[in-house]
Amino acid sequence: MKTFLHLFIFYILFGLSFSFESSAQVRYTEKGQAYPPATRHFGKEAFAPEEHTVIRWLGNAGFLINTQGTCLMVDPLLVGFDMPLLIDPPILPEVVPSLDAILITHVDNDHFSKATCRELAGVCKAYHSTLYVDSLMKVMGLPSSGHALTDTFRIGSATVTLTPADHVWQNEMGGYDRIFQKEDYCGFLIDTPDGRIWAPGDSRFLPEFMHLPSPDVIFFDFSDDSWHIGLENAIKVANAYPNAQLLLSHWGTVDAPDMKPFNADPKDLDGRIINPERIHILAPGEPFVLKKKR
Repeated sequence: MKTFLHLFIFYILFGLSFSFESSAQVRYTEKGQAYPPATRHFGKEAFAPEEHTVIRWLGNAGFLINTQGTCLMVDPLLVGFDMPLLIDPPILPEVVPSLDAILITHVDNDHFSKATCRELAGVCKAYHSTLYVDSLMKVMGLPSSGHALTDTFRIGSATVTLTPADHVWQNEMGGYDRIFQKEDYCGFLIDTPDGRIWAPGDSRFLPEFMHLPSPDVIFFDFSDDSWHIGLENAIKVANAYPNAQLLLSHWGTVDAPDMKPFNADPKDLDGRIINPERIHILAPGEPFVLKKKR
């Protein structure tokens, strides 16, 4: 009994100490909004063939995935946003040499950055999203494809499957010229040779989130907003997949301390995540390497 108690206390102390050590990387604005370490700028070298899968956070919900030479961006927001930012983007569109695809989860302009997508059109082979967002992309003249939920398609060495989302906040707010549908929003399960990545997009909590094929990496949105998963449910989802690496997402980017979707604070995760060493507070542009399990 004493041995068990000692082990339990050690686990708690170790978990808390690790979480606080991770949170030490976080900076705060004068208004108290958390934001990440300084940007690590990168260039064309990040798009060269890699031995493993290398992921770089682009800020907000955007990521670059280079999976053994197949290069994808998810929800890139590199230029043209209509609110002030707390970070510098780690790369600008004119530096990007080539992309196999851009994946867009939904229409909100912090995910579907029309300016970014337009400026990358000369180097991006394909754009993928829901059927609704695809219709907007086609108006822009982008080489896009629209997909229904649960559709699967291949991009080079990666296989992508759409996952459900519920983010129809526009219907609640009113003032729009259409009724938005759940199928206008999605996440992406991205199977690479080195493991499975889940980019959930923006969504309220859905029971389906607890029964996915187990991801190895989650782009982890933990903002405590009613139209997002929410902090408590985000923690529940993270602990349902206790071995998934958590790359913190949708935080520390937009200078909006009074808007919950943008002002999550990693310290709120302290002591609440099973295996807390899997929480990764990346600087924008910092590489995270996903290696195939041996």
